[in-house]
Amino acid sequence: MGLFTVSEARAELARLRPVLDELVRVRADAAELAAALRVGGRDTDLGGLPEWKAAQARLDELMTAVQVTGAELKGFAPLLVDFPSEMDGVDVLLCWLEGDRELAWYHRTDLGFAGRRPLP
Repeated sequence: MGLFTVSEARAELARLRPVLDELVRVRADAAELAAALRVGGRDTDLGGLPEWKAAQARLDELMTAVQVTGAELKGFAPLLVDFPSEMDGVDVLLCWLEGDRELAWYHRTDLGFAGRRPLP
């Protein structure tokens, strides 16, 4: 996949928001189901093993839906989505973290999340 401009990445993030929102919901359901399935776990109205397996399958589908866009799903809890880009001839990742209202951050590829800075 190619590089994203900031405007392209923001547009792709807007298209992905329903997928990301569902991913958060299914992730929470899967966690609750997994806890219920442990020895001594609390019962849940969400179901049991079949529902946990279905949630895992849906999570795989949702994560694939993100990846096929060219975006990189770097974190699962919290969600972290990077969009490969370039700024002033330097390879960067435009960075969205679960809870961010919009795509407003980037970091150089060699620095990772610790080098995260606001977009100019």
